Amino acid sequence: MKDFKLVLETFDNPYPERDYSIQIVYPEFTSVCPKTGQPDFGTLIFDYVADEKCVELKSLKMYLQKFRDQGIFYEHVTNFILDDLVSVLSPRSATLVAQFNARGGMSSEIIVEYDREDEDEEQ
Repeated sequence: MKDFKLVLETFDNPYPERDYSIQIVYPEFTSVCPKTGQPDFGTLIFDYVADEKCVELKSLKMYLQKFRDQGIFYEHVTNFILDDLVSVLSPRSATLVAQFNARGGMSSEIIVEYDREDEDEEQ
């Protein structure tokens, strides 16, 4: 999975001086439960405030499709995807909400956040 982010393409933000939110909804996310081998289905909602770069949507779709056959827990895949997007885009802030469909009568929602200001303060 290390090289997944190589698929991601970006383009220059046409308004880098302005804070504005970009929301991308991907209702067709699939991966595989590493314990049972059963497919997991979910909706990913990615919100970010771009800095210099924006993500190109076709490349994002191709990136997300690479998880289709991956055995990976919800928590891991959600954090993994946000880490890859942050490393490629260097956004001002980003949130990824992963809403996984019910299986066995239970559904899960994983929310991960990134804020450049918080990261700068930690360093």
